[in-house]
Amino acid sequence: MIKLTDFADAPLRIFNKPPVPAPEKIRSVHLIGICGTGMGSLAGLFREAGYEVQGSDEAAYPPMSTRLAEMGIAVQEGYDAAHLKPAPDLVIVGNACKPTHVEAAYARTHELVQQSFPEALHHFFLQGHRPLVVAGTHGKTTTTGMLAHALREAALDPGFLVGGVMTNTNRSYAVGTGQHFVVEGDEYDSAYFDKRPKFLHYRPTSAIVTSMEFDHADIYADWDAYQKAFRAFVGSMPSTGLLVLNGDADAVCDLADYTYARVRLYGLDNPDAEVTATDVQTVSGGQTFTLSVQGEAVATIALPMSGRHNLMNALAVCTLALDEGLTSEQIATGFASFKGMKRRQEVRGEAGGVLVVDDFAHHPTAVRETIRAVQARWPERRIVAIFEPRSNSSRRKIFEQPYSEAFDDAALAFLSAPPFRHNDEAANFMNAETVVQHIHERGTPAFLRPSADALLPLLLTHLRPGDVALIMSNGSFGGLHQRLLDALER
Repeated sequence: MIKLTDFADAPLRIFNKPPVPAPEKIRSVHLIGICGTGMGSLAGLFREAGYEVQGSDEAAYPPMSTRLAEMGIAVQEGYDAAHLKPAPDLVIVGNACKPTHVEAAYARTHELVQQSFPEALHHFFLQGHRPLVVAGTHGKTTTTGMLAHALREAALDPGFLVGGVMTNTNRSYAVGTGQHFVVEGDEYDSAYFDKRPKFLHYRPTSAIVTSMEFDHADIYADWDAYQKAFRAFVGSMPSTGLLVLNGDADAVCDLADYTYARVRLYGLDNPDAEVTATDVQTVSGGQTFTLSVQGEAVATIALPMSGRHNLMNALAVCTLALDEGLTSEQIATGFASFKGMKRRQEVRGEAGGVLVVDDFAHHPTAVRETIRAVQARWPERRIVAIFEPRSNSSRRKIFEQPYSEAFDDAALAFLSAPPFRHNDEAANFMNAETVVQHIHERGTPAFLRPSADALLPLLLTHLRPGDVALIMSNGSFGGLHQRLLDALER
């Protein structure tokens, strides 16, 4: 579990890593776990910056394997110390690696130059820029993508790294030529040799915190430990920077007491919020609103995304973008052309009259808000929610009750049984049968099956023309999206 002592200035290490040379002294980079979303994007940044890049992963799988191949990056499938011979100038050790990992252990015992993902991002790409970091339990991927897009549309050409693929560019990263670098700030740990949250490495000039709710129960002992991570993050900001806080969330507002930066609140319910939205209207394909800053209407904005949570994300971007010098007209233009993030209410297709929608939601709050947003986007359709509790945190017993309440707005709910992994403890593992029973008792018919394979025939018996099949998972869910479309087509 992460402890407050891990947030000290010096990283917590179990060995002394060799010092990392200046970026211009590095030519070749090897990434362990390269097919992960973040690691693959970091590999793309290195490649775009002119470095020789290679990597390894347990299994090379699309879409990341395809994107890496398109970039000309060699990927070795499986792990082997031979992948580090001859020795690369730098080894990036993914946070899924344990000290006994064959490649990580070889790099350590042979004193190769090593960094974690966030260390490398800061060392090679954030220094000398204005890092704009988006943190929060929910909404940070969409908010990061939205901010990067707004800056790009304003011709500022920022660098960026997002934990998802932007639909407009089909990319999750760019080196950029401008002074800004936009980063999604993850609170997960950095590496086996550095248990600090990733976002403590980024040293933002300015930052957004979208939300705070207990998450990552596999590494944070409790809510107090989780809050301390965010307090350390905002405490790392300079007095010249701006900290943008969700004014409708008490825990987020409390962060104002832990930073030297200027603070500005955004929100819909807090009278102290300086940036807010009025005249909010649901329209086909999204929503419109009037942007108000300190009580003055400054722009009418069309946002091609549904849901209150996406409206809040937009207000966060407005707040920071205005402080970075964008005009309200530039922001409105950027939002109007933003096509969203892949795997965030992404329409995968329609067959047999059933619309299949993909979403990354895996925390109970994200599941609830995604169902509501999809219902608002397609109010005439029945929402059938299909969920895979796959992440380390989502499989924890502590979330049984929140998941039980997350499906209230769905017409039907289908869950796959969470996998029990080597790092799980039986006493802390979620009982999916209990969750499904409680969902049913709250008024939403609910079904549990052991896998995507077992869910597919059951879905075909319950789905009907006009439905939205909302599939939620932070993984591939066994390819259920396309398999469902193919079966419906047949």
